[in-house]
Amino acid sequence: MPHAAFIGLGSNLEDPRSQLLRAFVELGELPDTRLIVHSSLYRSAPVGYPDQPEFVNAVAKIATALTPQALLQALLRIEHQHGRERTFRNAPRTLDLDVLLYDDVQLHEHGLTIPHPQMHRRAFVLQPLLEIAPDCDIPSVGQAQRALHLCSNQVLERLAEDASYFA
Repeated sequence: MPHAAFIGLGSNLEDPRSQLLRAFVELGELPDTRLIVHSSLYRSAPVGYPDQPEFVNAVAKIATALTPQALLQALLRIEHQHGRERTFRNAPRTLDLDVLLYDDVQLHEHGLTIPHPQMHRRAFVLQPLLEIAPDCDIPSVGQAQRALHLCSNQVLERLAEDASYFA
């Protein structure tokens, strides 16, 4: 039986819109995985290291038979194919893919924590998540809508949907 997983996507290098749009396709091409829906694209300010370009962010929902660990490894391979380099924490990046939620699983092991430990503090995750899953609850946190309300000071801009980006 497939599992429902939500993946956070972000990019601020080498045409971020294109990076995310390619990644949506690649998520649907993972073994035993189907892309169900993805959010609009959102522009946000960088977090943690402010001296870098703004980010483009989104969230995708997938159905997958991959385990959380296998899914993480597959996401890391996609990041690598996009030229992701991990030079320092919160550095600029061509593509960042995070497992946000995986069913109602709560997991903490080396390299993987589900739910993503910072997702409830980030409007650039919560707004696109709520766009595609308006009643979403975050295990051990509660309603995503309430968490977003607590992030109201974070500026987020939904980008216009140009047909060429979603062809």
